Amino acid sequence: YTGMQSENGGIVGFLEVILSDFSRLEAETSTAEDRAAAAYEKFMDETNEDIAVKTTESDHKTAKKRDVDADTESLKKELELTQDELDAANAYYDKLKPDCVDNGLSYTDRVRMREEEIQSMKEALNILDQQDLV
Repeated sequence: YTGMQSENGGIVGFLEVILSDFSRLEAETSTAEDRAAAAYEKFMDETNEDIAVKTTESDHKTAKKRDVDADTESLKKELELTQDELDAANAYYDKLKPDCVDNGLSYTDRVRMREEEIQSMKEALNILDQQDLV
């Protein structure tokens, strides 16, 4: 039995079909590999750029955080010192307050007391002047 060998060209025709299929498959595979390699390179470039940008942002944010923490610490110390000064001023105010507050004395009583104090100071000055002369 010889079959239809004469029409198809026999084994040579079969090998030519295989060769053309192989060539086509090789071309498609090479093209797909080139596209995949290009996509990989693009992805790696974008990823490396993204990593660099994010690393720089992280460094800037870390530096800014360090500066803000230092400023916060400085302001806390300043607040503590200011609070201490305020507490001291309030204590001094509380100490002076009884001297300045009206003790229920009338105006005439205060004038009389002030005159007595002025008189006693004049007497003390006269005594000191007399001692200087001696």
